[in-house]
Amino acid sequence: MTQYRAIISSDWNGCLAPCGPFDGIAHSFPQQTSQLDALFKAYTSNRISLVKACDTIRTLLPGPITVSQMDAYLDRAFTTYTGVCELIDWCRQNSILFMINTTGPTGYFQRALAKGYLPPIAALSSNDLTRFPAAPSDPTLMLALDEIQDKGGNSARVLQSMGHTIQACIIIGDSGGDGPHFEWGAQTGALLIGSMPKPSLLAYCSEKAIAIDLLVGRDAEDFDFMGLTPVIEDFLNQKLASIS
Repeated sequence: MTQYRAIISSDWNGCLAPCGPFDGIAHSFPQQTSQLDALFKAYTSNRISLVKACDTIRTLLPGPITVSQMDAYLDRAFTTYTGVCELIDWCRQNSILFMINTTGPTGYFQRALAKGYLPPIAALSSNDLTRFPAAPSDPTLMLALDEIQDKGGNSARVLQSMGHTIQACIIIGDSGGDGPHFEWGAQTGALLIGSMPKPSLLAYCSEKAIAIDLLVGRDAEDFDFMGLTPVIEDFLNQKLASIS
């Protein structure tokens, strides 16, 4: 088993990439775009459950998204914020497990990994609204995320699987849908990073008295995520010093 110093557990949509979780569906069924956008905003602001959003989407579509449809979307529109793929690579080179922990569909990440748009990751926590057959490029750890409250539990499962004594976790999120994840992180001593933070995340954390350690990209979306590397190293050094 690979020995990691820590994990980074990060949301994806609007946090590491300027896209929504249902954009791949909207690409194939553009007539549903407005309803898909409304559902995304509703569950990330904690107005409806993710389960309800997914059930509603299933009623809107004639059938599941296919591999070819997802590939067509990725070939046309895959993108991330600056430095995200480089940060994922840096984590792998520095014994940090990078985990994508998102309400986005599993199939999106399966195909992005298979096509080389994303560097390899060891863990994925995502929603199975779209999921394709297993492939060699799939992460070793793949956890189902049925509701936003599952993010913290899935981070804990991956952290426990690391099998060593340095229990360090960094959480990155952007919206109120990440609020429960931040709440879990605050209870476990994680470093909390708000990326392109939305008012819904700030409001959730304010109401729960959760202190966000760092806000990035608040005024502009041109933040280079490689700028997080010294912050991460400082945090890990502090954690190491606290247990030695």
